[in-house]
Amino acid sequence: MTRLLVASTADGTGKTAIAIALAKLASERGATVSYMKPKGTSPESTVGKTRDQDPALAREVLDLDAEMHELEPVVYSPTLVREAIRGREKPTQLRERITDAVDEVAADADVTIFEGGDRLATGGIVELTDPEVAALLDAEVVLVSHYSEPRDVDSILEAAGAVGDRLAGVLYNDVSAPAIEELTDDVMPFLDGRGIDSLGTVPHDESIGITVGELADSLGAELLTGGVDTDRRIERFRVGATSANTALTAFRRTRSAAVITGGDRPEMQTAALEASGVVCLVLTGGYRPSNAVLGRASDEAVPVLLVEGETRTTIDRTERLLRSGRTQHPETVERMATVLERNVDIGTLLDMS
Repeated sequence: MTRLLVASTADGTGKTAIAIALAKLASERGATVSYMKPKGTSPESTVGKTRDQDPALAREVLDLDAEMHELEPVVYSPTLVREAIRGREKPTQLRERITDAVDEVAADADVTIFEGGDRLATGGIVELTDPEVAALLDAEVVLVSHYSEPRDVDSILEAAGAVGDRLAGVLYNDVSAPAIEELTDDVMPFLDGRGIDSLGTVPHDESIGITVGELADSLGAELLTGGVDTDRRIERFRVGATSANTALTAFRRTRSAAVITGGDRPEMQTAALEASGVVCLVLTGGYRPSNAVLGRASDEAVPVLLVEGETRTTIDRTERLLRSGRTQHPETVERMATVLERNVDIGTLLDMS
C-alpha cells in the first residue's frame, strides 16, 4: 500500500494538478486508488457550504464514490481558525475526523494520494501542518517546487528540514528551459549531497493555464472588444498602479500576463497595450475606457474586460483563480498526467514498478 502526501514549498506550484494526475496515473496502471485533501486550505462558499474546489475536481476526474466531506474532512476556514484560537475547535477532534475519513475512503486502496495545504506550515494552529498530517497518516511526502534561480534552493532546504525522514523527494514543476540545465547540472547534485532526492523536472508548458475567457467568466466581466481571441492563456498578472513609464518597463519584461488597472487610467491602459506580453486588460471600477483605447486594443487584438468591482477585490479574485484555477478543468489534469509520464519515473514513485 502506497501513501503519498503531495505538498508544496510555496503557493501556486501546481501541486493540485500533480496530486490528481498521480492518482489518475496509478488508476490507469490498475491500482485501486483513493484521493483526499485532509485539510482544505482554499475554501470558497457555495450553496451555503464552505468547500475547497480541489477535492470536487478529483472526485470528477477519478470517478470517486466518496462524499465531499470524506474527501475533505477538515476545512481550514477563517471561522475554524478563530474557533481554534478560542479553544472551541480541538486538534485531537480534528485529527480524529481525518483518520475516520481515511478509514472510510482509503482502507482498501493500493495507492492513496493526499493533497497538502497551500503551504507546509498552514494548519499549525490546530497541529495539522503538512508534516504533521503526513505523520498522522503514515505517508511519504512528495515536495513540489518551482525553480528559477539558485536562491530557490533555500526554500527547498527549509521544507525538506520540516518534512524530515518522510520526504520521498522533490518534484520540480513549471521550470523554464534556461533554468533546466542549471537545475540538472548544479542544483540536483547539491541537494543529493544533502540527502534530498530529485524525482523529476516538469518543463514549463504554455498549455497549462487559464484562458482569458475563463478569467472573464470568473470575474463576471464584460468583454468590450469584439472579434478577439479569448482562448489565449494567462500565466500571471500585473497591476498598473505606478507611473505609465515605470509600468511600461515592467510590462515589457513579462509574458502571458493580464494587466489589472483602473478603468479611469487611460495612460496605464495605453502602456499595457504597447507590451507584447500582455494578453488582456482588466479594467476595474466600472469605468469604460475611451474609444481611443478600445480602438488600439482592437488593432492589437487584446481583449479588454470590464468589471464593476474595485481593483483590490479584482486582484484578490484573479490571484486565487491563477493559483487554483489552472486545475479547475479535467483537461488540465490530463495534460499534467501526460507531462509527468514523460519526465518522472511514475512506477518507482508509486511503488508500482
